[in-house]
Amino acid sequence: MPRHIRVSISRQTLELFEDGALLRAYPVSTSRFGAGERAGSFKTPRGRHRIRAMIGAGQPAGTVFVGRRPTGEQYAEQLACADPQRDWILTRILWLSGTEIGRNRLGEVDSMRRYIYIHGTPAKLGRPASIGCIRMSNEDVIELFDLVSPGTVVEIEE
Repeated sequence: MPRHIRVSISRQTLELFEDGALLRAYPVSTSRFGAGERAGSFKTPRGRHRIRAMIGAGQPAGTVFVGRRPTGEQYAEQLACADPQRDWILTRILWLSGTEIGRNRLGEVDSMRRYIYIHGTPAKLGRPASIGCIRMSNEDVIELFDLVSPGTVVEIEE
């Protein structure tokens, strides 16, 4: 299989493979609500996905995104203290689209319409803490962004 990604919810890892060989492994944070596909569940969807869009090329680490657009802000502790409940989407966005109709595509289980991303975060990794997305360190998401392309397969498993 060409270059592809495997996310393990139980191990809180993201692994990048090419032709069966492990190229990179990263700690991540998936949903604190567990695994699930239904809209409004705030769970990380399972199954086969593809990278639908890649957003943030050339932006500095710590760039803050809202609605997939840079806000002009740079993440800093002072900004975080001013808005402690904010779900920080930083640095790069890999927007996922499910490929399995009825499981993670279309209807009430559509990962793309749920805005499921792989994105940068200031939060601790290695434990479930997101509201559905797959969070990575800013440095790691920049590296991954440069190693994949739209259409790259992303398998998310428990």
